Amino acid sequence: MKKILFLAIMSASLFACQSSKQSTFDLVNAKKEIELANKEIISSILKGDSVAAANCYSKDGKLMVNNGKSITGKENIASFWGPFSKIAGDLTLTTIEIWGDENCISEEGAYEIKSKEGKSVDMGKYIVIWKKEDGKWKLHRDISNSDLPVTTK
Repeated sequence: MKKILFLAIMSASLFACQSSKQSTFDLVNAKKEIELANKEIISSILKGDSVAAANCYSKDGKLMVNNGKSITGKENIASFWGPFSKIAGDLTLTTIEIWGDENCISEEGAYEIKSKEGKSVDMGKYIVIWKKEDGKWKLHRDISNSDLPVTTK
């Protein structure tokens, strides 16, 4: 009888340990967190707070935009967003799809930039790889490109 009871307890313990290892990651909730993080960076950029915008990136984050080299490091990313905020009147980011796990999420999205006068000046698509850092989603790799044709002057 003791052996049966011991085996029952061991089986229950093993089941409990295996159950606790199952991922409780919720991709729907993660999408909401990503959309909130997007609102945070938009707000920072439009307020002209390039340091706050750069702090939305991971410690080793990288920004990759059209017709330029990759921008690495928060100080360099802040230097990019500073002048941008002086010309942009509005910035819209629309998440199309996300996929990943509790450590890393990829986001496909679309963007639109409007001038201070409300005129659409650029629109395109982006891919962001988000990295969980200090319990918060941070942009780790941020690449975008325009849907507008290249202009030659």
